[in-house]
Formats: sequence, C-alpha cells, structure tokens
Amino acid sequence: MAAIELDLAHAYRPNPQQDSDYALLPLKMRFEDGGAYALLGPSGCGKTTMLNIISGLVQPSHGTVTFAGQDVTRLSPQQRNIAQVFQFPVIYDTMTVAENLAFPLKNRGMAADKIKIRVGQIAEMLEMSGQLDQRAAGLTADAKQKISLGRGLVREDVSAVLFDEPLTVIDPHLKWQLRRKLKQIHRELKLTLIYVTHDQVEALTFAEQIVVMTRGRAVQMGSADALFERPQHMFVGNFIGSPGMNFLPAQLTGRVLTLAGQALTLDAALAARLPQQAASFTLGVRPEYVELAGSNSNGALRTTVAKVQDVGTYWLITARVGAALVRVRLDAQAEPPREGDEVWLKVLGPHSCFYGADEHLLDVQQPTTENNKNNEETPA
Repeated sequence: MAAIELDLAHAYRPNPQQDSDYALLPLKMRFEDGGAYALLGPSGCGKTTMLNIISGLVQPSHGTVTFAGQDVTRLSPQQRNIAQVFQFPVIYDTMTVAENLAFPLKNRGMAADKIKIRVGQIAEMLEMSGQLDQRAAGLTADAKQKISLGRGLVREDVSAVLFDEPLTVIDPHLKWQLRRKLKQIHRELKLTLIYVTHDQVEALTFAEQIVVMTRGRAVQMGSADALFERPQHMFVGNFIGSPGMNFLPAQLTGRVLTLAGQALTLDAALAARLPQQAASFTLGVRPEYVELAGSNSNGALRTTVAKVQDVGTYWLITARVGAALVRVRLDAQAEPPREGDEVWLKVLGPHSCFYGADEHLLDVQQPTTENNKNNEETPA
C-alpha cells in the first residue's frame, strides 16, 4: 500500500489553450495510505481520467504522480503494483471461480497453500464460498462482477485497488449489499481503495473521503458530513443531497437583506451571520434546514406553495418566492400546507451558506447544531 499524490493536469489534445481543452484542470491531491476514497461527479467530469492516470493506463500531459514519495509518472500499471476493477466483468469463463480468484496470485508465484487460504478468505467475504468449484461461464452477470471484485482484492501487496463504476451491471438489491460488503472488506483488509461513481449514495456509503468533481475540476474533498453541511462550491451543494441545496440571490445593505426580491430588516445578531466582505452574494440553504415560520418572524420570506409531494418518509414542499423556488423537507408526521397557500419560510440560520460570484463559499462559519443527515442508507 502507498500514499498517492497527484500534482498534474491532463489534456487529450495537444497545446491546450483554455479550460475547456483540459480533461483535468490543474490539481494537487493526496490519497492517504489505507484510506477509502470516492471520485464523485457527473459523466464527463474527469473522474475516470484521474483513475486511469493513477493506475498508469494514462500518462498525464503535465505534472507528476507519486506513490509513497516515488515518482511513478512514467511507470506501467504492473510497475506501480495496481489492481483495477472495471465497469464490466473481466474474468476467464473457462476457469472456475476459485481459479479466477487465484490467477493474480499464481502469476506472482505465491505458494499453493497460501493461495488456497487467501482465495478462501476473499470468497467468504464476497459470500461465494459455495461457488468456488463452478465454471465462471455459467454464472450470472452479478456473480461474474463479484469475481472481478475478488480478483482486485485478492492481492495483499498492492499499492491501491481502483474501482471504475464496478456495480453498474449489478442488480439494484445486490448493489446495496455489495456497497456494504466493500466497506466491511476495507475495514478488514486496510487496503487503499479509490472508487469512481456518479451515484452519491454509493460514494457516501462506501468512502471515508469523497472528491466531488465537475468539468475537469476537483471542487472539494471531504467527509460526507463536510460535503453536506459546508459545501465549498455551489456545485457541491446542488449535487450532494436529495433534493440539493436551495440557492437565492441576495444583497446586503447595512441590516437590510434583499433576498429573492424581498427586503428583510434583520436584527444585529442575524445580520452578523451574513458575509460582510460581499454586498451581493448567493444564499444556500438545504431543504432540511428551511423552517415554516410565522409572518412576524425575523428574516422570514413570504412565499406561495407551488407543489406538495408525499415522498413516504417525508413531505417535500416547493414554494415560490418571486422567480425563485425554495424546497422544504418536512417530517412525515407533520401537517403540510396545501398548494396555493401563503407560507412564511425561515431560511437564515446556523446552517446557511454564502457564495460569491465565483460560486465558492465566502464564510468559514461552522454549524452549531447537530447535523440531522444520516450517512447510512436504506435499501430501496
């Protein structure tokens, strides 16, 4: 295993001149030895390019890759001692499950008795002990991808195990089980794991640290709580969460806040929570932290309910204020307003975030109340 450091940029075309020419814009990043990481973002954001640069399948056009302080930028995947699991199963259909799992170890000359022990351990972790003698050709796509996962995990001496959306072909219910299983395997084996996905549930369930990416740029690395509570970029606020963060245009003049076209006179304590370094900014607040309020509440917005949705575990209220929409999550036990009702919403509080013209977070204030977001998932 090894700590991995990236100091690079990458363009597939020669002589890049502008940001859009780059698949990966300049970045500096460190993956700690034994950590579990996810590269999260929409299709085309650069996450697979980053993974392939780490593995050695792609050489960066600018900069370096180091493993444990050693420059490996020009080394092959074999020389880097990397294991990689791809989106679709890569196995030998003519071999049994046991032979497939043992193949990487046999190639490295491991003793037969040690191979048998290691294969047994991995098969047990993946709940495939009863299938070890079956030919891979007769197995389902789900089982074949479990073999691919096992082949990536079977070696104990790898610098890192890289996963490129490995659960795409997996049945949804089994996908939920395997995410939990990968997290358990990481705790037991202490391997450095880097996992590419566009699914935030996969990333938040599996990883200790998540790298959120957009348009070739890594905009934030952090824990699930950090990404949820203090998104460092508006893209992170919108991408993380279901639904994402509300954004409202704001202007501050003294203690008068103009928010989505409504002028609110704030008391000194509330005004002190707002960024003083920018007269104009964007307020970001998650639907979980928007509250229904009385009409005389300080800093409350007058809105009209546009939609009421029963999601089962909560009510999702969409309200209109001027040209903007504000979404509110209410407990399933709450009495929701009706469509067309006028309601007052409190959007300012300890969890409010403020963003400048460049869409980056302006303030560094930390929330003072406990985050009610649960990082654990429940099966669909």
